Amino acid sequence: MIIDADTHISPFSDDALDIPIDELLRRLDRAKVDKAIVWQRPPYMREVAEANRYVYQAMKDHPDRVIGFGWVNPHLGTEKMLDEIKRCHEAYGMHGIKLNGAQNSFYIDSDAVMPLLDAIAATDTVMAFHIGTDAYEATHPYRMGKIAARYPDKRLLMIHMGGVGFHDLSNAAIEVMQTYDNIMGIGSAIRPIKLLKALKTLGAERVAFGSDTPFNLTHVEVAAYQALLEDEFTENEKQQIMAGNIARWLNLDL
Repeated sequence: MIIDADTHISPFSDDALDIPIDELLRRLDRAKVDKAIVWQRPPYMREVAEANRYVYQAMKDHPDRVIGFGWVNPHLGTEKMLDEIKRCHEAYGMHGIKLNGAQNSFYIDSDAVMPLLDAIAATDTVMAFHIGTDAYEATHPYRMGKIAARYPDKRLLMIHMGGVGFHDLSNAAIEVMQTYDNIMGIGSAIRPIKLLKALKTLGAERVAFGSDTPFNLTHVEVAAYQALLEDEFTENEKQQIMAGNIARWLNLDL
């Protein structure tokens, strides 16, 4: 089994990277991916509610394929986003909420974000954070370390593990993950040599496969992972990285 732990869909058509659920499923089928974590690809500074509803509809239409997550943006107002978190959890039954300080231009550990994180933490769902060099001040791994320390009993996802750019923060990401075992790394948009270092340092049970579709090609990312893992890890470790780890983190029944 393969579970892709980082994919985006959109109800909009602003550019070529806005893909609908049908296109995502086509790409998953081509790559022989069984299930995927799906969150929205929101336009910059636009309301997130419509796209969250779209992800929810995809969950309803394809319950065997789509693992839905919500998305919040603190710039859209604390009360409005608290309502959105409640809706994503209670009405939509989503597995967690993602925050992207790079795309939405905020520091992930800022005072404005804390009420939202507290609300997510009050649910039995997962917090996911974009952690990359495209906005290294706002989404630095050390900031996620502060969040992990604030919520030691909550499950967190570190998307990209300090990748996403020419420069790299993966060493800092590894350091933070060594300190906080409530973080699972999603190895999407990170250079293979850095991904291999993370796997060797942290262990195969701490990192899960992700493609970052549509920003990357799903079938190419699957092939890259399979090539990277070949002769480096046992068959059981490969299965954990490609599906088992994220299934365990999200309490999925496979």
